Amino acid sequence: MKKYAVLKRVIDIVISVIALVCFLPASLIIVILIKMESKGPVLFKQQRIGKHKQPFTILKFRTMKLDSPCDVPTHLLLHEIHKHTTRIGAFLRKTSLDEWPQFINILKGEMSLVGPRPALWNQYDLILERERYGVNVIVPGLTGWAQINGRDTLSIDAKVGFDGEYLVNRSTLLDIKIIFFTMMKVINREGVGEGAGADRGKGEFL
Repeated sequence: MKKYAVLKRVIDIVISVIALVCFLPASLIIVILIKMESKGPVLFKQQRIGKHKQPFTILKFRTMKLDSPCDVPTHLLLHEIHKHTTRIGAFLRKTSLDEWPQFINILKGEMSLVGPRPALWNQYDLILERERYGVNVIVPGLTGWAQINGRDTLSIDAKVGFDGEYLVNRSTLLDIKIIFFTMMKVINREGVGEGAGADRGKGEFL
């Protein structure tokens, strides 16, 4: 497991550096579009729960208007989420491009490419359920086993169940599989749901 952890960290660093460099031109375009559409910061910063329940600040491209609710999970907003999302924000969320700044979190060691999606600081039910499964010992990820097995359509119990499976079976081969299928999910826009019943884990809400 120690060799796996070292290799995982090396892969995180290498891929994050490559991604940040390759995505730089597109990121600059996104920054311009966000600033053109609405006033306010380009990046959205939010407190999340990391390894061993230690808080950290997650980074995302801002997809919401400045007067939008903060620190509220998407599924609690029901059908109101669309009126809070900017036009460029809606596109960024659908394509998961709003997640790109998290490669900085990965470089800092606060996140990994693969792991359970980091819980919002006030998602006590999710944090407690993960504690029961021992999942909080894992570095949270940009994507995870739950994301390729239902993503936004999963209940908290089902999501943590998949997180528990990852804890037991994690390996470099499994991580590669998760990354590959995540790309397929994003391309095909599978399992993405917002509004009633959704537990998205994206944007300014979760």
